[in-house]
Formats: sequence, C-alpha cells, structure tokens
Amino acid sequence: MSTDPKIRLLLEKGVSMPNPTTVEIGPEVAIERIAGEGVIFYSGTRIHGEKTLIMPGVKLGCEAPATILDCQLGPRVELKGGFFNRSVCLEKVNLGSSAQVREGCLLEEEANGAHAVGLKQTILFPFVTLGSLINFCDCFLAGGTSRKNHTEVGSSYIHFNYTPNQDKATPSLIGDVPRGVMLNQPPIFLGGQGGIVGPTRIGYGTVISAGTVYRGDFPEGGKLLGQTGNMAYEVNFHMGFYGDIRRRIHNNIIYLANLLALRQWYILVRRPFFVARELGRELYAGALDTLELAIGERLSRFRALAEKMEKSITISERILSGTRRETLIRQKREFMEKWPAIEACFTDGSEAEREDQNRTFFLAAMEIRGHEHRDYLQTIQNLDEHTVKAGTDWLQNIVDNVINRVLDCIPACRG
Repeated sequence: MSTDPKIRLLLEKGVSMPNPTTVEIGPEVAIERIAGEGVIFYSGTRIHGEKTLIMPGVKLGCEAPATILDCQLGPRVELKGGFFNRSVCLEKVNLGSSAQVREGCLLEEEANGAHAVGLKQTILFPFVTLGSLINFCDCFLAGGTSRKNHTEVGSSYIHFNYTPNQDKATPSLIGDVPRGVMLNQPPIFLGGQGGIVGPTRIGYGTVISAGTVYRGDFPEGGKLLGQTGNMAYEVNFHMGFYGDIRRRIHNNIIYLANLLALRQWYILVRRPFFVARELGRELYAGALDTLELAIGERLSRFRALAEKMEKSITISERILSGTRRETLIRQKREFMEKWPAIEACFTDGSEAEREDQNRTFFLAAMEIRGHEHRDYLQTIQNLDEHTVKAGTDWLQNIVDNVINRVLDCIPACRG
C-alpha cells in the first residue's frame, strides 16, 4: 500500500488503482476535484496541476502510462496513455495510447482517436473520430450526427500549420460553429496519408481522397476533392515576403469569429447542462477557460503576422513593380497599421451585446426544453427545424458581424 496520504484518500473515495505504488499525485492536486465512482488509475498514471478535474467514470492509462497536467476530464473519459496538458475532454472522449494533447484543446462529447494522436489548440465537436499517427494542431473540426455517422480523419494525416516564413497564423476551419453546434450536419472525410495546408476552410459533406495534400478552400462542401500526379516547379523564394495576403487574412478572421460565436454558445446555451452535474461547474469553467486560451492564441498568432508586414513591404518594394506592387503593399500596410482596430473587433465583447431576435427565440426554446431533458446531445438533436434555424442564424450573425467589422478596417483586403 502506498504511504502517500493523497493516494490513501483517493482509495477511500473509491478510486480504483490496481498498483497504487506506481501512481503519482502532485502535492498541488485538489483531492476534492477528483471523483471516486468508477474512476480507475492504472499503473504509471501521473496527475499534476491545481486545476486538474476528474469526474466519475474516468479511466487513465489502461494501455500505457498517462500523465495529466491541469486538464479537466468529464464523465467516462478514457485516456489510454500519453501526455495531456491544459485541455478539456467532455463526456466519453476516448484516446488511444501515445497521445500527446497539448494546451488549448477542447474535445467535446464522444470525440475519439486511436493511438499516437498529436493535438494542440484543437477543437473537436461531438463524434469526430481521428485515426492513428495523426498530427492535427490548430484546427476546428465538426460534422456528423452520431458515433456511426461521424466526421473522420484517416491515419497518418497532417495539418500543416507552420510556414516557411515562420508564422503560425494558419488555423483551419473544417466545418463551422453556427451549423456544427446543431449536430445535424453531414460528416467530413479526410482520407488517410494526406494533409491540408492551413489556413484553409472545408465544408460539411466534403470528402478528400486518401493521399491528397489539399491547399485550397472549399467551405460550401459536398464534393470529392483529390489530386492526380505531382508537377515539379521551381521559383525564387524570399524569406519574409508575403504575396497576396487576402485569403490568409480572411481565413484567420473567419476562424476567430467562429470562436467568438462558440464562446457565446457555451455561455448562454451549454452552461446549464454542465452545472446540473456533480463537479459540472468546474468542468464548465475549464471549457470556458480553454476557449479563452484558444481565442488568445489565435489573436497572438494573427498579431505576429501583422508585425511581419513591415519586412514584407520592404521586400515588395525591391522585387515587385507596377500595379501589383502597389496593390500588395496597400494590403500589407493597412493590415499592419490597422492592427489595433482589428484586434478591438475581436476583444470588445460586441458579440455578447448585440440585440438579436433569433437569440431571444432560441434561448427561450432551450429553456423550455432544458426542463424536459438535461442530456445535452439529445436535447440539441431533438430541436425542431424552426428552433435550429433560429440558433444557427443567431450564431452566423455573430460571425458575419465580426468579419464585416474587421474588413471595414482593412478595405484593401476585401475581395
């Protein structure tokens, strides 16, 4: 028997530890934030962080040692092995061994992955399934209606999120928030041994064939995307030079606007479903903190991109000429000089203050249904068509308003 008093207290609470002498609990861990019912810590489990939360039914390390650091784990989460840091897993999330889930990840109900999945600053909506040997950082991914009808990322898939100019303003929006939260959209399929080059946008119902590295945007969805052959090319490369930045700017704006809409969804819609459960308030706080972390990360990366425009302007003046030179310099100069106004569009909280009849209608409908059923997934999937449309329109209005306000600051980047 372990002599660690925290181990003894957890065993008394009902936590199962087949080999308690191999389990490590940090001195900063709050025992009251760890449930007892159905919780299992297998050999080699290490738990650290004062914000760590473990709810009933959580199982850690059944395939390999698992390290948890300041994570919040909802009911019946199974993390079979790996490292998990400053992230949130909601009910019945399941990940295989050798996972590395770094800060800023929010995995919603029944999202799951096989072995050797790497995530950071990633949001997975319910039912999303990841294969093995995947690197999927700086993404939002939604789609599907159940564990049998889910968005899938094939094994050996990569989200390319770092550029030769050494920036990470490359988040990819696969699905979207306004429709995705309704849990009624067609799944997305990203075929194995492929990748997408961020920042990109992919719509619901899209299939990208195995082995394809996709570099474009297809936000309307519903197509099979693939490639045939590889054509070699050679061009001059100037470190620090950005060409036409409009697509990159747009995709970052749209991603951030979707995060702001998701934050409102959590504050106004999801909160009651959390607080009705044991330790649910703490799980909700963790999810909201993670969304704030995600927004802060994307703003930081977007700001860093704006700061790179001065060097890009200098290079543009040297290597470009004619109308194209003036057009591209105007884009970059606006983006650089208007950054404070751009940032304010994301941080002034206007998305929470705008009057919206769709929001009023939707929240009233949710309040009625919330008294009927406290299960989040079932409640959302049982909403009638009119209510779903109102909720989607409310969230889309948030997204559209943010996009338009930012582009009003930088008219050269419209189009």
